[in-house]
Amino acid sequence: MATRSRGGIVWNPRLRRPTIGGNVLASLLLQRLAPFKSHVLAIVLLQLVQTGATLLLPTFNAKIVDDGLVAGNSGVILRLGGWMLVLTIIQVLAAVLAGYLGAIVAMKVGRGLRQELFDKIHTLPDQDVAAFGPASLVVRTTNDVLQLQNITVLVFSMLVAAPVMGIGGVILAVEQDVALSWIVFAIVPVLLLIMLLIVRKLVPLYREGQNLVDRINGVLREQILGTAVIRAFVRQPFEMKRFEAANDALTQNNLRSARIVAAMLPLVMIVVNLSSAGVVWLGGHRIIAGNMQLGALTAFIAYIMQILLAIMMAMYVLSTAPRAAVSAERVTEVLNTESETVSPGNDAGGLVRPARPEGLRFENVVFAYPGAETPVLDSITFHAAPGTTTAVIGSTGSGKSTIVSLVPRLLEVSSGSISLDGRDVASVPLGALREQLGVVPQESWLFRGTIAENLRISLPSATDSQLWHALETAQAADFVNELPQGLETTLSQGGAGLSGGQRQRLCIARAILRPASVYLFDDSFSALDTVTEAKLRSALEPELRGSTIIIVAQRVNTVVSADQILLIDEGRLVARGTHDELLGSSETYREIVASQLETEEAA
Repeated sequence: MATRSRGGIVWNPRLRRPTIGGNVLASLLLQRLAPFKSHVLAIVLLQLVQTGATLLLPTFNAKIVDDGLVAGNSGVILRLGGWMLVLTIIQVLAAVLAGYLGAIVAMKVGRGLRQELFDKIHTLPDQDVAAFGPASLVVRTTNDVLQLQNITVLVFSMLVAAPVMGIGGVILAVEQDVALSWIVFAIVPVLLLIMLLIVRKLVPLYREGQNLVDRINGVLREQILGTAVIRAFVRQPFEMKRFEAANDALTQNNLRSARIVAAMLPLVMIVVNLSSAGVVWLGGHRIIAGNMQLGALTAFIAYIMQILLAIMMAMYVLSTAPRAAVSAERVTEVLNTESETVSPGNDAGGLVRPARPEGLRFENVVFAYPGAETPVLDSITFHAAPGTTTAVIGSTGSGKSTIVSLVPRLLEVSSGSISLDGRDVASVPLGALREQLGVVPQESWLFRGTIAENLRISLPSATDSQLWHALETAQAADFVNELPQGLETTLSQGGAGLSGGQRQRLCIARAILRPASVYLFDDSFSALDTVTEAKLRSALEPELRGSTIIIVAQRVNTVVSADQILLIDEGRLVARGTHDELLGSSETYREIVASQLETEEAA
């Protein structure tokens, strides 16, 4: 299976739909418009009424000229003028109602697509989210959906009326004067050719443009989040140039597409003006020769303009359609990506722990990214019993965090099995499985909101006393109590303004607030000083008694007291035992200890 590198991850295109054809836009919109069949039918009927009224007006005008003005019959002028007024009112009302209904449907389609993408993103495996990139997913959910919303409005406003007006205009123009009709049949292919050439030029430019929007959003997001590092290393000039390069690339792309679109109107107007001049010149000669009436010529010119207007409307829609088609491809790419594997059964209910819990067991677990040459984890086997602490230690990139990610099925095992209390986690509904887990991720992420709201993410029904108890256990109560509003202190996104250790302690409090069978700490004590960490581990011991605890750590101090230590090296479990056992049996572990502790501490 062919692979490609994307976002630093070797990526298997099998996870996406392999080919995306040009009909993706139509398919995507038709599926989302299906619930609005009655609205769409009403819009089509209103557009037909509006277009029909528009087509009849030149014929009435011709009769007023020939039978009223030329013949000097004021009665005909008043009667037909009245009918023209009625047709104009009908035309306006139909256009307004069609536009109103079209806008409503387009907004609802956009809202539905945004919600669908949002829901889908939350079901994607971690490696897929990383492959797309957060910036790209934001652009797809906002800008790309907006493009689809806009094209829906244009379709309802123009694309229904354009073919009816164009075909009807041709028929009625021929009816007015057959001899002049060759002009119509000469200019229509020219305009269609112009339209085809413009659309073919725009498609690759719009596709490139959406990718450049992703790029500039990625650069901007990275620079905003990394502003402290940029300032610390005086990298502002370099980052400004990097943003300038991305900005210039997007600007140049937009300018190229804008030039093509701008060229469309002059080209069309040249054809329109030449054809109008030709109609007036030839029509004038036919009137002088007595082969054509003045009213017929005015009607013919009006129908020529309506035909050209219809083609221009279609050209405008089709000139914006390539951008929408690219957006449809990008939205469909996300929607068609396989979600997390959800096991059969009710996902809402919790699991009942057996009378004799068995803890967590890994059996020959292998994990590899699709298409990768070597697995991240290879043949990992261990048992973490209830009431025990299992520590995972190893060099950076050895696969420690991957072990933690496999338990809640943020990643899916490639082979082997993971069982919780004797039940394979792959057979457990995701919601039920994750209710049994307390997770502190490697990145201490806090959401915009109060401290209380952040803590209640794990247990919405928690009382304030429960929150304070969790904070005391996590050694966070003192600094929270010193904040101006305590639990009601509002945090910014990511917990900006708090130290790394404070964020870690809040995340630990959030995890232990909810009773769980297994607690997963992914390098969750790295920002704590040794005294605070010792107090925290001492406080956690009675709180988590009876649960299975998995701790991923870099520091030996964190793992010394663990019931078992797993030493991971290049994805393999190379040693297992207590601290004392590994000191005697594993040279690699001794090297790690020696690099971190004084000789007396090691002894």
